Amino acid sequence: MARKVAKKATRKPAKKAAKKAARKKAAKPEAMPKPAHGTFMWYELMTREDEAAMTFFEKLLGWTHEDWPLGAGKAPYRIMKTPQKSVAGIMKMTEPEFPAAVPTHWCGYIAVRDVDASWKLIGELGGEQIHPPTDIPEIGRFCIFKDPTGAVLALMTPVQGVV
Repeated sequence: MARKVAKKATRKPAKKAAKKAARKKAAKPEAMPKPAHGTFMWYELMTREDEAAMTFFEKLLGWTHEDWPLGAGKAPYRIMKTPQKSVAGIMKMTEPEFPAAVPTHWCGYIAVRDVDASWKLIGELGGEQIHPPTDIPEIGRFCIFKDPTGAVLALMTPVQGVV
């Protein structure tokens, strides 16, 4: 009889812990925090050598990566991560979308409340519109432009919104 009581006592906390872990695992992941309007929210490396760039930054900074499929026949988008969060993306440039004259480059994404309204302002303020507002499913809406000094940037309204 003492054996049964001892077994029950040791199994009960283990069962509770297992149930708690299962509930926690089944819970939906927390949404990414909303970035503030006007702040940099993402950085992206555009390169023809995505594997080499990924390896370089993993060795240099200790980043890891997760591949995000872009569709049949396309190289995956590389989401670069620290242990705490996703920090940047690496995208392979291919023709004809990226002509050979487009060099490897980093692009910063700035959070805005309304990409379409910002797009309209770019030309009025002396900037150059490069890529019109476009949706990225489950990510947000973005556009690419040059500021009046010639620097290329992107604006994004993420799906979770902006504060």
